[in-house]
Amino acid sequence: MTSQRIALVTGANRGIGKEVSRQLAQDHGMWVLIGARDLAKGKAAADEIGYGAEALELDVSSPDSVAAAFFLMVESIYGRLDVLVNNAGVDYDTDQQVHLADLDRVRRAFDTNLFGPWDTTIAAVPLLQRGTDARIVNVSSGAGSLNSMPAGTPGYGVSKAALNALTLKTAAALKPQDILVNAVCPGWVATDMGGGGRPISEGAKGVVWAATLPKGGPTGGFFRDGVAIDW
Repeated sequence: MTSQRIALVTGANRGIGKEVSRQLAQDHGMWVLIGARDLAKGKAAADEIGYGAEALELDVSSPDSVAAAFFLMVESIYGRLDVLVNNAGVDYDTDQQVHLADLDRVRRAFDTNLFGPWDTTIAAVPLLQRGTDARIVNVSSGAGSLNSMPAGTPGYGVSKAALNALTLKTAAALKPQDILVNAVCPGWVATDMGGGGRPISEGAKGVVWAATLPKGGPTGGFFRDGVAIDW
């Protein structure tokens, strides 16, 4: 048990998730659970971050893995959670066209990009209710904005639009409990998935901002760099 605020970041062994974890641990003094499908990679990321980071085996696309991570480890060891960052995402499908899409591939993307965050949120809420100033951050994308949705990345874009809808529903449901829920677009970031863009540390800042909002902060919003953007 720790007196530090506890955060869980999914897909955190690399990229934005890893940098968000580093900032939460090193800059905000949180105890951060590094969610990773491959536990060895999660441990390597936690070792690199140093004190305040701990690896957690978690595949958000597997309900059994989610149940084991939350109920057998987070609850049994810590008994609470203060921050959930739903960062895990897959398949930025620039090679597909919507009218020719491989729907089996799209369904696999939805398993991670939508149903994964939904599953982890369901598992996390009882623990967040025991936490302090609880926050949920769904890492989304401008590709999921209905206001400016392009033709490309059909599976990824539609799954992120669905994640935005989940954000709105969850925020409305949890507002009476003062659990703030927001979606954040980190922008085009130089990750393995993004393939270019600005430094990972810059993209991660907006996610950390939403994860550390003060009481009375916004909920049910879609943000980039702390500024509201169109759904």
